[in-house]
Amino acid sequence: MATLQSCTGDFVLGMDLGTTSVKVVLLEAQSNRVTDSRSFPTNSDISCTTDTHAKEQDPALIIAALDQCMDALPKDKLKKVKCIGVCGQMHGIVLWKSKSGCEWLGKDEIIRFIPKDVSQLITWQDGRCSADFLSSIPKPDSHLSVATGFGCATIFWYMKHRPEFLSDFSDAGTIQDYVVSMLGGLDKCVMTGQNAASWGYFNTTTNQWNTQILKDAGFPVHLLPVVVESGAVAGYTSSEWYGIPAHTPVGAALGDFQCSVYSCMTDKGDAVLNMSTSAQLTFGMPAEFSPPSSPDTLCPVAYFPYLHGSYLAVAASLNGGNVMATFVRMLDSWMKEFALEVNKSRIYSQLIQSALAQPNTDLTVTPTLLGERHDPTTSASVSQISPSNLSLGHMTRAVCRGIIENLATMMPPQSMQAAGVRCIIGSGSALSCNPVLQQEVERVFPFPVVYGKDVDSAVGVAMVFNDQT
Repeated sequence: MATLQSCTGDFVLGMDLGTTSVKVVLLEAQSNRVTDSRSFPTNSDISCTTDTHAKEQDPALIIAALDQCMDALPKDKLKKVKCIGVCGQMHGIVLWKSKSGCEWLGKDEIIRFIPKDVSQLITWQDGRCSADFLSSIPKPDSHLSVATGFGCATIFWYMKHRPEFLSDFSDAGTIQDYVVSMLGGLDKCVMTGQNAASWGYFNTTTNQWNTQILKDAGFPVHLLPVVVESGAVAGYTSSEWYGIPAHTPVGAALGDFQCSVYSCMTDKGDAVLNMSTSAQLTFGMPAEFSPPSSPDTLCPVAYFPYLHGSYLAVAASLNGGNVMATFVRMLDSWMKEFALEVNKSRIYSQLIQSALAQPNTDLTVTPTLLGERHDPTTSASVSQISPSNLSLGHMTRAVCRGIIENLATMMPPQSMQAAGVRCIIGSGSALSCNPVLQQEVERVFPFPVVYGKDVDSAVGVAMVFNDQT
């Protein structure tokens, strides 16, 4: 694979093909500063009446959203792009015919591509692989478990239920791998270890697919992408694209999670706490770290491949800002039963105000409304209730405290200290808008906390490839 050492140009284009939207940014190469940013929703979900567990999206609508973003960027800057970085939603799978996966069109001096001979995108949210089905497929040689919505599990499902579907295609990858393949005119899809690990049946230590295990199960191994190092160049644009010159390097696609971390983790002693709907707490493992040889399904911490052979320790909680949102909805519904209408934003601001006036509480809230991946049957609870702690301030303080303490049980502060963590970067809409949650982070974790560095996968992937040059 080629490197970026000899690239010239003023800007790096970064793009993030997300579950609900596409975002592109232009990063000024010299200053590492974002000069332009555009984002559009994809509205690409496909409703499936035959199987409610299916979660699929239309690649044509995702590419249409990408086109909207690209069309809105300054044309004079696109002509000066020196390389393209792509990331996106992990785990999912799209299949295509390698020689005819897209069609290039030119109109009004704009050259772009549209999908052709491409399947629907089966996303990470797909639920067709039941627990019984997953127990029937081979165990992987990997430290990461296989779950429903993972690319290899999805192929196994189609092998059993619709084998004729797979015979129509010669290539497969994530949606971001597809875009890289089309831009570069690649004969065979290439994939980084970040995305390969998210598919399952990939050993991150050897950087290889579990080819023999899959072959023995009759798996169509010809669909597996060629794995390259994270940060490598996959190819070069086969055509001019929105003014970006032909022969511009295109990086092999990265995972959106890893790029979001890269966008704000500036020091190896940093941990990143991102809380929006759900919550993730992550930090970089020491360079000598090797993951365990097999998955531990009861362990709340997973180890994701990062860059240069390193790993991120990740505690990904299903319960974050959505817990506060549920609390607000509950109060709203109660008040409606009294025929009272109060704006939800006013409810939220009053909760914060009341909790700030109540700096401590002996009320205990276990906030695991949605369970956790390592403990799916756990539920939420309220305990230590007394006549003196039933105020709105006590309850809100206890909810916020419970959210943060739940994260701390998944990733104990002691283990973070042992790994060399010295600072937490706090980001995400739920955390940045809630000073009570911020207070609880600072109470529970013995590190200074820095706010204001929001995670951004599109910026992160542009930074990765800018830093390579």
